[in-house]
Amino acid sequence: MIRHSLISTAIITALSSFSAHAGIIKGQVLDTNNQPISQADVHIHGKTQSIKTDDNGQFSINVDANSQLHISKSNYIDARIAVNEASSALNITLTPTSVETMVVYASALHKNSLEMISPVSVLAGDELRNKAKPTLGETLKGIPGVNASYFGPVSSSPIIRGLDGPRVKITQNGLDSSDASRIGPDHATSNDSLAAEQIEVLRGPATLLYGSGAIGGVVNVVDNRIPTDNIEQLTGAVEYTHDTVSNANTYAAKLETGHNNFNFHFDGTKRTGDDYQTPRFDLPEEEHEDHDGHEEEEHETATSVENTFIDSQTVNFGTSYVGEHFTLGLAYGRIDTDYGIPAHEHHEHEHDHELGHDHEEGEETPVYARVEQDRWQGLMSYALHNNWIETINLRVGYTDYRHAEIEDGAIGTIFSNETTEARLNIEHKFANWHGMVGYHFSDSDYDANGEEAFTPASKTTSHAIFILEEQQIGDVTIEFGARLEDYTIDSAIADHDHDHDHDHDHDHDESNAQTQLYSKSFTNLSVSAGGIWQYTPGQSIALSLSHSERAPLSAELLSNGVHIATGTYELGLGYEIEEGEIHFEPEDIKQETSTNIDLSFRRFSGDFGYTVNFFYNDIENFYYQQNTGLVFDEEHGLEAAEEGHEGDMTVYQFVSKDAQLYGLEFDAHYKINSNAMIKLFGDSTTAKLSSDDNNLPRIPANKLGSELQYNLNDWQFSLTGTHYFEQNDITAYETATDSYTLFDAQANYQLTVGPVDTQFYINIDNITDELGFVHSSFIKDKAPLPGRNFRIGVRGYF
Repeated sequence: MIRHSLISTAIITALSSFSAHAGIIKGQVLDTNNQPISQADVHIHGKTQSIKTDDNGQFSINVDANSQLHISKSNYIDARIAVNEASSALNITLTPTSVETMVVYASALHKNSLEMISPVSVLAGDELRNKAKPTLGETLKGIPGVNASYFGPVSSSPIIRGLDGPRVKITQNGLDSSDASRIGPDHATSNDSLAAEQIEVLRGPATLLYGSGAIGGVVNVVDNRIPTDNIEQLTGAVEYTHDTVSNANTYAAKLETGHNNFNFHFDGTKRTGDDYQTPRFDLPEEEHEDHDGHEEEEHETATSVENTFIDSQTVNFGTSYVGEHFTLGLAYGRIDTDYGIPAHEHHEHEHDHELGHDHEEGEETPVYARVEQDRWQGLMSYALHNNWIETINLRVGYTDYRHAEIEDGAIGTIFSNETTEARLNIEHKFANWHGMVGYHFSDSDYDANGEEAFTPASKTTSHAIFILEEQQIGDVTIEFGARLEDYTIDSAIADHDHDHDHDHDHDHDESNAQTQLYSKSFTNLSVSAGGIWQYTPGQSIALSLSHSERAPLSAELLSNGVHIATGTYELGLGYEIEEGEIHFEPEDIKQETSTNIDLSFRRFSGDFGYTVNFFYNDIENFYYQQNTGLVFDEEHGLEAAEEGHEGDMTVYQFVSKDAQLYGLEFDAHYKINSNAMIKLFGDSTTAKLSSDDNNLPRIPANKLGSELQYNLNDWQFSLTGTHYFEQNDITAYETATDSYTLFDAQANYQLTVGPVDTQFYINIDNITDELGFVHSSFIKDKAPLPGRNFRIGVRGYF
């Protein structure tokens, strides 16, 4: 019934046109030396199916009239060949490239990384597996323009060009990850880089397809949970890794098989690790009074970061039916993770004794997070040909996420988020234009209960329509797009949440608190225009201009409470402070509006290649947390910092001011010979307020690095050095961060044992045991980077 309904809809939409079958097209794929290229991917544009060339570079494929073949192979520039009923045997030549090309799924128009107008980086294959870390931020931080928030190695989110949190959309197969990582830096992302097939980083605004939360960029984690190609035989992989810096063990496995157009997928990972080791460092100084009433400072050192253990399990199941035109698939994934939250400890409360926990008075107890997530994803696709509509694609997702913070064995705070999302794309050709129109729906039901529920429960709903069109004119491809989004936040604000004065009654009955229903709607408009000029084979210039609007998240708008993880009291945009009291007055909330320019220069042919990106981002009403000069505690409420008491928390409030962010990122490489290559990479970001030229807080330090790769028979070696510069462009309430240099080495050995391809590897991270602090971290002084680490492992493929 579903299939027949979808076919009927497609036919009606296509104005009753039909696909004419053109038969079988045969061809051969060769390199520039006229040698066959085996295992090249060949697929019909608009279809999800693909085939591979044989050892002689030959292929045969069923095509429809007026179709387009897309041929791709690593280390070669993609080819696109128009075919029709009269097409005979094809001879296709692929030009070598000095960089690996990959299809970017987040582009939505089947573009590879070299055809993208916006800057993009892709990690895949062995490179991804070698660089994969337990967190997404640590996995990606070596990419130019990308850094990590770093709340210890157990919770680290990507920062793109100085923007993080709600401005960087993290997706899985194009759908929102739907966790709580955008709420606070101590909340880990739920995306598992260890199980990913490919991770794509789109720098700059990507709001057209992904919504206002992508005003800074998109990180798309691609996996094969729903197979989109037919799998003809049983394949799989297993992996084991041991890390010495945290005594961590990681196990991973994947199995895939198929029969008669039905396909099945399974993957799972398990990771356990202890507190990680560091070079010796000074703990933050605490002042105490001696017996004579004089202040004295205690100097303590440490060689590890306490409460940074991890115990994580993930499993994913998926199945699909892949026909000639129709694809239908479903996947389920489960995450169970416990991880320690560093610098996040509570002094013992009275209820600890009531629960039977034996601690001395005032003793600190560790706090850890328990993350549970159930995620369902569905895919339905129908491909038409010889029509102005090419493909109708529907992705749906439902995520049930729960993040509990465990204090001394008891649940202290629970954060939950139920998200339903649907994305309908209709790909089409009209005259000389190729593009996509679509509808995007998202509904997020967020709740928080407990001592650290500093953000009230809220429901966020968005409906959006979008269009993206491109046309090739000679060597130039131009692209235009627009998105119109209706965005609504609903919440209930309790009076006692914002009535902290000096007569605060700790024993008040919360059931008597008055609530104020709050609802706010925004209409976000985003538009973009750009082009890429392939002015000579293997070299291009890309320019893009975009205007994007973003409404505040509930955390930015409605926060009002103690956030113990960061040691602060947080207030949202909707609050005002008057005479030591907090009042909810959200009368004049303006959208964050970004105007962004990107200019890229690329060379990807021959032995020398590079990518250089320049960007400028002018943002009106930039939301950020500003130190109010006030402190808060339960007994005294709000008061000036100079009048504060021991244990007070600094009050930070979200404000909106105009800001400018600009900088560059580059990645260059030179192929010395057939066995050796050297790379150079780096980035620089400047972020200031427009009004007074003051710096924005926690902007990552600039970095400069180099990598040497060398292959010798079945061995692959690499040595990487990355220098992070001193960061002294700081706000009035920040401290500067010293520079540091990290050296990493890697050795891989390939071995074939029967039907199993085996890879043994050893990585040495931070070879010199350098002490480094991450400026963008909220707890940088308490959680330096890990010390020297030996990572030893084995992978097997069959």
